[in-house]
Amino acid sequence: MVFTPSRSSSSRSMLEDTFQRRDLVSLTAGSRVPMLRHHVWLVARGMVKLSSMNEQGEDVLLGLAGPNEPFGEPLSNLDLYEATTLSDCDLLCLSMDEIQQTPHLASTLMLALISRTRQSEALISLLGLRRVEDRVRGFLELLAEEYGQPCEDGLRLNLRLTHQDIAGALSTTRVTVTRVLGLLKEEGWLKLSSQRQLVICNLPISAAA
Repeated sequence: MVFTPSRSSSSRSMLEDTFQRRDLVSLTAGSRVPMLRHHVWLVARGMVKLSSMNEQGEDVLLGLAGPNEPFGEPLSNLDLYEATTLSDCDLLCLSMDEIQQTPHLASTLMLALISRTRQSEALISLLGLRRVEDRVRGFLELLAEEYGQPCEDGLRLNLRLTHQDIAGALSTTRVTVTRVLGLLKEEGWLKLSSQRQLVICNLPISAAA
């Protein structure tokens, strides 16, 4: 089981209050989010995939940013850092100057960054698992506990991650991920919803609360 921290309700409400007082940038699913120097993006609605390109020209998944989570150029040292919307999104753009001059915003962003850092550490720890099946299970558990929506069979992922996205995050191949997902479906650990979204069946529904 991968440890994932619960989000602070106080920091979430403070960020949501900031959203209400600012103009949001709306992007459709599959849009590239521009990386602006000295600016941080905050997700108000939707999900964003954070990735980079390796030396072989392959897309490597670095993490995800969901509601009330930050990402942007100041938060990465990677030259080929990219962000792509996985769903229709509303985003808030903040300059680093504004963040530094607004104490309550800086403190709530710090809490959000702690959550993002722990997510990154959890992803890195998965790479130490020898069996690819264990990596895939751990990765899906991480996503379900962070972003899963309760449903009749367990926790549903309202994400459109491709098999290649999962392979890039876990240092394996798309073919291997496809095979492992098939095995997990056969044993009943994983299902597809009527909208073809992944449902993790062995986790308690309270995990995403």
